[in-house]
Amino acid sequence: MKPSAKQKKASALKNLGATELLRERELRGIIETVLRLAKSTQAEETEVHVDEVADALTRFANNGIHQNVAEHSVTISIRTVTEGCTARATTNRLDEDSLRAAIDASLSLAHSQPKDSRILPMPKRQRYRTVNRFIKRTAALTAEDRARVVRRACDLAVKKGQVAAGIFSSGQSQSAVGNSRGLFAAYRETHSQFSITMQEDPAASWAKANSADVRAFNPQSLAERASEKAHLAANAQELAPGRYTVILEPAAVLDLVGFLFYDFAATALEDKRSCLNERMGKQLFGKNITISDDVFHPLQQGAPFDGEGLPRQRVLLVDRGIPKNLVYSRASANVAGKKPTGHGFTLPNEYGEAPMNLVFSGGDSSLEKMVAATDRGLLVTRLWYIREVDPYEKVMTGMTRDGLFLVEKGRVTGAARNFRFNQSLIEMLKNVELLGPAARATGEESFEMVVPAMKVHNFHFSEVTKF
Repeated sequence: MKPSAKQKKASALKNLGATELLRERELRGIIETVLRLAKSTQAEETEVHVDEVADALTRFANNGIHQNVAEHSVTISIRTVTEGCTARATTNRLDEDSLRAAIDASLSLAHSQPKDSRILPMPKRQRYRTVNRFIKRTAALTAEDRARVVRRACDLAVKKGQVAAGIFSSGQSQSAVGNSRGLFAAYRETHSQFSITMQEDPAASWAKANSADVRAFNPQSLAERASEKAHLAANAQELAPGRYTVILEPAAVLDLVGFLFYDFAATALEDKRSCLNERMGKQLFGKNITISDDVFHPLQQGAPFDGEGLPRQRVLLVDRGIPKNLVYSRASANVAGKKPTGHGFTLPNEYGEAPMNLVFSGGDSSLEKMVAATDRGLLVTRLWYIREVDPYEKVMTGMTRDGLFLVEKGRVTGAARNFRFNQSLIEMLKNVELLGPAARATGEESFEMVVPAMKVHNFHFSEVTKF
């Protein structure tokens, strides 16, 4: 019996989430092919990156799905070193002619570069700590699975007289790096993300989560939270600008403190473009602020090796408010007489390195406890359009969005019109009164990291916005 049109459509939807990644031996085979081809060229050393991404996205608006897309790509990036010069070229073709052309392009670009006395020999074979962030349940997620979740969220919006919009994405990715000195490393992970905005004219609110394991968050709970806050935000009152006690939800914390991560790079200090210049080893933040970079933290994601294939190390960056350590690439470590920490970007690059897996130590104060302990203040859902005003004092400007609520005598009493803020992150991290449990947070201005909610006094709002 021939399948019906409905069955064919269901099968096609299901297959959109079932992409198979290359096996590790196939990744190794691609790298070995490039290294073999490079032997007959002028390349003294060769490094190969293979990156594969299989992503799918369901987008919805006006209480219905309007787009479903899937993408699968493989990219091969080749760096060559010749006569003290280096460059990189990229291709998305796997045949030998295309790989050979990419090698030739890399060499041609290298010959056009000035000699770089800081180029180091490529690293030899390394040993890596195993991390497993490939979740079969997430990899098997289909368009039909995502559609069912979105349908429930949109049904909630219709029931509440609201309008829902957002995305539900899932996918898998992997990367491998190898070089002509015998190094090889490979890593794969899955990822899933749900983001929703609920609008109840003229107000809106928002919730978002992501994880390697799609079971780590509940999309319907996120939709319910956004719905409740959108309803509460419908009759916002205008307050006077000034300094307020604020309760920052994790997404708001993330999008602010995310602007600090480059400052912990040794290259940034060497170039005098870090807020930590002349401040290392001094009490800079409050004693309740401890920050590390830890790719092995259970709430983190990412490869256990850096852009050159060096193993990532856990680094204590701030200890009870005192900046203690930096992260180093091989080049910056060589200049400083330190050991590399495995945080270098792929070469060549102008930034050097950065901690990509920031973890803030948290406390035991829930958002409810913070609200209950606040006589008068503001509860901030998230921030947006954040820009740096003063790089050394880390003064940031931006706006609140999607739910700003007035807290009076230990309870939320209503919504407030959005504010623009002008606030030093250094000052903010001195004024933290309470910390919530550290959680994996995701926002819109920074990459994901593990941060707590924060209650902060004297947060500076400079003016009321027009929405």
